[in-house]
Amino acid sequence: MSFTAPIQLPGLTLDPQWYRRSVFYEVMVRSFVDSNGDGAGDLQGLIGKLDYLQWLGIDALWLPPFYNSPLKDGGYDVSDFRSILPEFGTLDEFKDLVTKAHERNMRIVIDYPLNHTSDQHDWFQQSRSDPTGPFGDYYVWRDNDEEYANIRIIFVDTEESNWTFDSVRRQFFFHRFFSHQPDLNFENAGVREAVFDTVRYWMDLGVDGIRLDAIPYLFESEAGNGEGEPETHDFIKELREMVDRNYPGRILIAEANQWPREVAAFFGTDEEPECHMAFDFPVMPRIFYALRSQHAGELISVLSETLDIPKGAGWGVFLRNHDELTLEMVSEEYRQAMYGWYAYDPRMRSNIGIRRRLAPLLDNSRAELELVHALLFSLPGSPFLYYGDEIGMGDNIWLPDRDSSRTPMQWTPDRNAGFSTADPGKLFLPVVQSLVYHYNLINVESQLAQSRSLLHWVRNVIHVRKAHPTFGLGEITVLPTSHESVLAFVRSYAGSGTQFGDSPENVLCVFSFAHNPVSATIDLADFAGSSTWDLFGGAEFPTVSEEGVLTVTLGTQSFYWLHLGTPSGVGGRP
Repeated sequence: MSFTAPIQLPGLTLDPQWYRRSVFYEVMVRSFVDSNGDGAGDLQGLIGKLDYLQWLGIDALWLPPFYNSPLKDGGYDVSDFRSILPEFGTLDEFKDLVTKAHERNMRIVIDYPLNHTSDQHDWFQQSRSDPTGPFGDYYVWRDNDEEYANIRIIFVDTEESNWTFDSVRRQFFFHRFFSHQPDLNFENAGVREAVFDTVRYWMDLGVDGIRLDAIPYLFESEAGNGEGEPETHDFIKELREMVDRNYPGRILIAEANQWPREVAAFFGTDEEPECHMAFDFPVMPRIFYALRSQHAGELISVLSETLDIPKGAGWGVFLRNHDELTLEMVSEEYRQAMYGWYAYDPRMRSNIGIRRRLAPLLDNSRAELELVHALLFSLPGSPFLYYGDEIGMGDNIWLPDRDSSRTPMQWTPDRNAGFSTADPGKLFLPVVQSLVYHYNLINVESQLAQSRSLLHWVRNVIHVRKAHPTFGLGEITVLPTSHESVLAFVRSYAGSGTQFGDSPENVLCVFSFAHNPVSATIDLADFAGSSTWDLFGGAEFPTVSEEGVLTVTLGTQSFYWLHLGTPSGVGGRP
């Protein structure tokens, strides 16, 4: 497979807010390409597919943990933050990946689970064996398991307590996640400095950003609930100040599975900034709810919530990723409805969520896949794609835990889906061979050969989005509509007047979640008399009435992106 990538000068653009206009792609190194035939993906394999990712329109790669690890939690249980798991490659290969990505104007964001380590980490082994030594206070140790009783258990399906007794030290250690992942003690200045040193280490190697995994849980207190404590925010402010001072243009991304206002706190303020980006968790389950309920009300409510965030801060929006589709941010009634629609088989569930990929969740409906991608790419913030979702990859619910949606990338209809030359039985996970999602049918090679394939459609939407700065930089105004199944909003951008030539633009985005064609009127009082033009093909649509009303007819589960005003910049052309 060959790709004709756009010609450009090597190196990165100098836009300090590059992350606000970027399309991110989560690529699990172990699952992407195996270059040496050992059955597991590696850094060299990823390097070999950078042309594909550039062709697709990806601006930045997010790499989940590739550090040394016992791999009890997909690599999020780290045993050494400065070394690479040998099966993934070497430090020199990682440097090569950064260099070659930068040559294609693509950036590298790595994952940093700074809240905890593996119990196999040398720090923990020394802490448990030598309580009075230099690492004795690196973790949260107590003589009993009664402290922090008000802090919730996250993995309710596997853990009965946030405390585990250690037979060597004869004390209990605290952990917010699995019992093999002890929490670091951020009250210890040595721990805080070790985190700073780790960030410096990887940024010195050229990484462009760091996703701060489980960021709310760094500090605990008896008065609080262990989520977003004041000391946690103080620490992040110090980290941000160091990054801005020593590594301008690099970013920190907050992973905080909380309500919008709590997540927004991790942006900090204009005077005291914290993270450059944060994931928007509450929007995601409401998209799936709207698809089945045919009611956009909950989604409208979340999108209408006004949050004051610092200038330059950006949201990260997504449909799926390596974790389960979390249902923590919804009511019990809402959760049960989601289980009934999307996880009717208990094997499809994990913790408080659903462990399925995007295409199986939507029953492989092309209309729904297009609708949710169009919504994703038009929401405020930067979209994060999950590897394989651009071709509609399936999952394997017979695999344990979250492995169901971490199977090898499907490149070709050949053996092992083109992922590896190894004996099929040697693969770290089997390739998908289910009836509908078999790698013979769903793969990059076959979709490249079909101009109407999902892959080509997703690529086209990405490139149309990239041609219009309003999607990355603009404001959102949710509009009243006459139909409960229809969501409408305007993305407005005043233009920056920079050397990039950004000009003012308003784009009306309309989405119908109805399972049959509908007609709806949209209140566009601020745009009375404006003409409308399709952003993809450039066709003229009805003009907004002088009363500020626009009537549109939408097919089953369909959408429009309509440019408001003159026809310049439509038809996918900047």
